Amino acid sequence: MRITSRVMQRWLLLLCIATTGIHAESIGLVGLFPGKAVLVIDGGAPRTYAVGSLVTDGVRLTGVSDTSAVLDEHGKRQQLAIGTHFSRGQSQGAPSITLQADSRGHFMAQGMINGLSLPMMVDTGASMVSMSAQDARRLGIDYKRGQRMFSNTANGVVPVFLVRLDNVRIGDLELSGVDGLVQEQGLPFALLGMSFLNRTVMQRDGQQMVLTKRY
Repeated sequence: MRITSRVMQRWLLLLCIATTGIHAESIGLVGLFPGKAVLVIDGGAPRTYAVGSLVTDGVRLTGVSDTSAVLDEHGKRQQLAIGTHFSRGQSQGAPSITLQADSRGHFMAQGMINGLSLPMMVDTGASMVSMSAQDARRLGIDYKRGQRMFSNTANGVVPVFLVRLDNVRIGDLELSGVDGLVQEQGLPFALLGMSFLNRTVMQRDGQQMVLTKRY
């Protein structure tokens, strides 16, 4: 069968258009400065963008804070913490978040509990989402009304209080009615424990971890 050059050109053009439509563009946040965010697009070199600038077609950087950046994609708000990303053009499935390990191998994320922000570390050794009494008070949790228990920690046996958290959110991944523990001493930051993680699918590939909502 003979294919003319004109037919071949048209076929290649259609192939390029189809491929462009399928391609999922990944945008990740790797750094923050006052009024600026350092973003990586499709695994390329990091670039710094000022608030208000167009990051890529249809995506604009609309805000930054000390811990996250806000992108607007055709009117849809996307909030990214450092080390996380979202992909454009993918089919809408279960909510998920991708985390990058820090220099110590820990997976940290800027989470939200009951609508307020706080840093959290993924800890599969923690039975529940755990936080300090100071964090609980800042979040408006009257933890002393919870069930008093005792827990074995690196600092010995310490009293803890069992509480029910209205919602816990990491990126686009949000769960309601999560069991939590409040510890009155020896907890420098909140732990994203198994009461949250058991309701996700965890996939780890080297320095990257993906959490996908199960229910």
